[in-house]
Amino acid sequence: MDDAIGTPTDDSTDKLVHCPVCDLELLATAINSHLDNCLQVKPIEGVASKKRRLSSPEDSGMSESAQPLKRLSNAPNFPLFHKPKSSDGPSEEPSFAVQSSRTPDSKNKHAESHIPSNSDCLQKQEDWLLQSTSLIQGDQPKEKSLAEKLDGKPLADKMRPCSLQDYMGQNKVLGENTMLRTLLQSNEIPSIILWGPPGCGKTTLAHIIAKNAKNNNIRFVTLSATSASTNDVREVIKQAQNEQRFCKRKTILFVDEIHRFNKTQQDTFLPHVECGTITLIGATTENPSFQINTALLSRCRVIVLDKLSVEAMEAILMRAVESLGIRVLSEDQQPGCSGSNVSETPMYVEQKALTTLAHLCDGDARTGLNGLQLSVQARLAAGKDASNYDMVIKEEHIKEGLQRSHILYDRAGEEHYNCISALHKSMRGSDQDASLYWLGRMLEGGEDPLYVARRLVRFASEDIGLADPLALPQAVSAYQACHFIGMPECDVILAQCVMYLAQAPKSIAVYSAYGKVKDCLKNHKGPLPPVPLHLRNAPTKLMKGLGYGKGYKYNPKYSKPVVQDYLPPEMKGIKFV
Repeated sequence: MDDAIGTPTDDSTDKLVHCPVCDLELLATAINSHLDNCLQVKPIEGVASKKRRLSSPEDSGMSESAQPLKRLSNAPNFPLFHKPKSSDGPSEEPSFAVQSSRTPDSKNKHAESHIPSNSDCLQKQEDWLLQSTSLIQGDQPKEKSLAEKLDGKPLADKMRPCSLQDYMGQNKVLGENTMLRTLLQSNEIPSIILWGPPGCGKTTLAHIIAKNAKNNNIRFVTLSATSASTNDVREVIKQAQNEQRFCKRKTILFVDEIHRFNKTQQDTFLPHVECGTITLIGATTENPSFQINTALLSRCRVIVLDKLSVEAMEAILMRAVESLGIRVLSEDQQPGCSGSNVSETPMYVEQKALTTLAHLCDGDARTGLNGLQLSVQARLAAGKDASNYDMVIKEEHIKEGLQRSHILYDRAGEEHYNCISALHKSMRGSDQDASLYWLGRMLEGGEDPLYVARRLVRFASEDIGLADPLALPQAVSAYQACHFIGMPECDVILAQCVMYLAQAPKSIAVYSAYGKVKDCLKNHKGPLPPVPLHLRNAPTKLMKGLGYGKGYKYNPKYSKPVVQDYLPPEMKGIKFV
């Protein structure tokens, strides 16, 4: 039977073939005997027995160091049941013979050189097994250096949490046993609008929802309102309809900066959120009451995310420091105390520096993490040739990186109205310190000083009025001075006016009296009464003939008070003051 298997036909007796084990080229007539010797070679002592893999390093996931094995994968295949055709017809026996690409003239010339000995086969197999063992039992990949860890994406993106357990700072909304956390854990996600300041975790929460959705076969699509169009939204909705119809698969659509869509674009979501084709998750830094369509708000729940506290910021920064392998120094600790033998110069950060960074970033995790990354990269660049003691991030390095406190203020957003309201109420309460603070928040945040000055003019009449008649001229003068010199010189002028108005006596008599007048006119039933004839002006003879001005008493002519009516008869007896 052995003579029948692989016996070459008349057309293949002088063909050259490759050995599938050692990749040597030899005559087809000698392939069977060579395979018997090659396959009977004993395994090398001390090397674990492994199955030969003829697949390429790319298919097996091997590293580039496994490239020497690639020549085996490039060898011709030897199908065990290949039946080559002969001149007499198809052969009934399977054959190992494979035709070579060499020409007939070169076969006889090199025939003897292609008959290997057993020692050659043994050496080939030994080399192959040693290479395989070194790949299987190779060393673990070298740990990345600090510079390599910071390379690529910003640190804020690398440290983005992937689970609710790592999500920090929003315990009021996503704490244990809260309704939203329970819904997210059960994958019963409603349509929601995430509203909060920058860096509070809106996009991170959406990424956590996306990861859970993919694990539960829910389609998650992300769009940004800054670049997406209405056609992009319609395409996503069309795909969601097909997924729901054919695959019974839900679709969650996350729209970042959803307030950038106008009212017409937001209307595109209405019917599909209503019928459940998509679950909408929107993220915005603007007040949804002003920026989101009312009809869309009624179909979504607004989730308010607060600014991150200092404690939450410290926890986030500490998590980043630990992931980078940076060591934290307490107040009484000096660098180099650990005694660890490492090839790379260790990096240290003072605990005071982290606390300062947590305060300066104003509850913005993105600002805090990127500020930490900037400080670390600056110390790495400056301390390449320095000693271990110089590789310390101190408080002054953090302040230098941020330059100044990160002030949250938006001249066109809700914070604009929040700060001016706080200033108005602080002056009304005669709190000079609070008044100056809110004034500084607006001016240092980039507010137009003339806008503040106009509000002070209004306050002088509304809240002080006749209690101090000089308050109004003071406010008007401050407005004119700001108009003349502008910022930053006009800051003390506004501060002077704010302090004057805060300590001035308060009276809302004028404001209240005029408010009653507006209510009277608004609630009057029927046509408004005409002006009495004796109060009308009579510039022409015709008007005098009609009785205009008749019976009017000119008060300066009388030494005693004059009694006459100045209200219409229908309004007689009404009091506004």
